Order: sequence, then C-alpha cells, then structure tokens
Amino acid sequence: MLDVRKLRLYLVTDPVLCGPRGVIETCRSALEAGVETVQLRDKTASTAELLETAKTLLEMCREHDALFIVNDRVDVAMAVGSHGVHLGRDDMPVAVARKLLGPDAVIGASTRTPDEAIEACRDGADYLAANLVYPTTTKTNLGPPLGPGEVARLKEATPLPLVAIGGINPSNAGEVMNAGADGVAVVSAVMAADDVKAAVRELAAAVGIRY
Repeated sequence: MLDVRKLRLYLVTDPVLCGPRGVIETCRSALEAGVETVQLRDKTASTAELLETAKTLLEMCREHDALFIVNDRVDVAMAVGSHGVHLGRDDMPVAVARKLLGPDAVIGASTRTPDEAIEACRDGADYLAANLVYPTTTKTNLGPPLGPGEVARLKEATPLPLVAIGGINPSNAGEVMNAGADGVAVVSAVMAADDVKAAVRELAAAVGIRY
C-alpha cells in the first residue's frame, strides 16, 4: 500500500547535474535532509552500472524509510527488489509492468492529459506525475509546460495521488500543491544545488513539511 505522504518530496536523479559529487552522495545528503522518495533515472548508464547504483540507493532509502523507484527499467527494479518503477508514455505499458511486478509494487506513470491519467489508473498505476509543469532544461521534448491549471485538471481526473514535475523549485512548489498536487518531484533544484541539504529544507518548507 502506497503511503501518499512519501510522495511529498520526491527526488529524481541526474548524473550530469550533480557533477563530481555524484548521484550516491547527492542522494545521501538529500535523504538525510528529508527527501521521502528517490527515483533512479539515468538514460546513459549500462545495465551493470544501473544495478550497482540501484542496490546502493535502495539500501540508503530503506535506512531512511523512503521509497526507492527505478525509472523505466522494470528489469532493474525486479533484480534489486526496488519498491517500484516509474514509467513514461514511451516505456513499458503500466498493465504489463503490473503483471511482471505483482500487486505490491509501486508503479508511477507520467501523464499530460486527463485521458492519459484515466488510462494509467485503469491499467494499475499507484500514482501519477504531471509531467512538465514549468519550463526546464531537463525535459525538452514534451510540449508546452502544463502550468498549475492543468495540474488541477489531472488531479481531478482520477482518485490517484499526483506529483508535479518540471521546473519546480521553492518559489513555485507551493503553487502546485495549492493546485492539488500531493507532492513535488524535483531534479535540478536538488541535484544541481551547491548545498543539497539546504535545498531540500527549502523545498520541504515550501510544500508544508514540518520535521
């Protein structure tokens, strides 16, 4: 059973943005500061590299009672026993992933329209991601930013929890939460931060988390 509270502050990794500090150390600091879900996303790593990183991040997430999600790679998620996967529109269909991973896995699905949200809900997703809410350099092929208004429409389309991703930072995180999002997923706001813990604390305050 997905604990929706763990979606409030959701970190998606990027090996380029974190620079020489690396994904592992960036995630370690983020988890120590209060990140509640980590998604391993790396489109360039080999399968062997992903497996090694996934094993380490899963153990770290368990230590902090956080969720560990693998982007796209259902095989990697199964191999390491992650809590689940996150799937884009061009990845494995949600219904197929559910058959492979079973009823207990957490499956997230990226959506941009109410129809996509309804389909993902029907096929067995546990949560949705409103993909590309504000302009960002980390996602360039998704069309125009959705904005808070579309976040609200997506939230209303299904009973599933919804996280917002794309260009989110402390100055606009509260806006998407007010639009109905259950949490924010961030990449550059944490991965590229000079002070990871301070960045996480700022985001936590913006979404109303009190530790």
